[in-house]
Amino acid sequence: MTQLHDPLHPHSHDPNPAPPSENADFLLSLPDGTVQTITPDNLRGRPQTTLRDCFIVSTGHGTSGPFAFTGVTLADLVGDYWAAAWEEAEVISADGFGTRLSAAEVDAVTSRPILLACAVAGQPLSRAAGLVRLIVPSETDDALKQVKWIGEVRILNAETQRLAEPTPPSAGP
Repeated sequence: MTQLHDPLHPHSHDPNPAPPSENADFLLSLPDGTVQTITPDNLRGRPQTTLRDCFIVSTGHGTSGPFAFTGVTLADLVGDYWAAAWEEAEVISADGFGTRLSAAEVDAVTSRPILLACAVAGQPLSRAAGLVRLIVPSETDDALKQVKWIGEVRILNAETQRLAEPTPPSAGP
């Protein structure tokens, strides 16, 4: 039996020095099945937040920084497209790595919010640096929540979470 790779299950992630594609657009999938394409220019046109003294803890590369990242908070992006309650955001890289953040985790952080960064030190991120990357300032250990080369952000509510969970086999007679 082949085991499927789950990009959202915590795991080690080998460094990937090359972008998986030249396209930096990503998909925003909402609980009602709507899918929006988000571009770096779209993010830059929204209200920006700058977080100073951020560090990147890259698997296999150690810690680098401090950096001043600028972008849109994940809470603001979700709020712009989804007004109803939601439970989780899955952020998946175009290279197959991903993380899962609860709505409570995203909403609880106000002074150093979770950010979809598109600039560092006032300059647009290069494609090699991620062009759009998820910055989780509270994470300082293994970089398992930091995602570069974002390919999709999935917003899940209680209903879509139930649909995504595997159905246990029914007990037969």
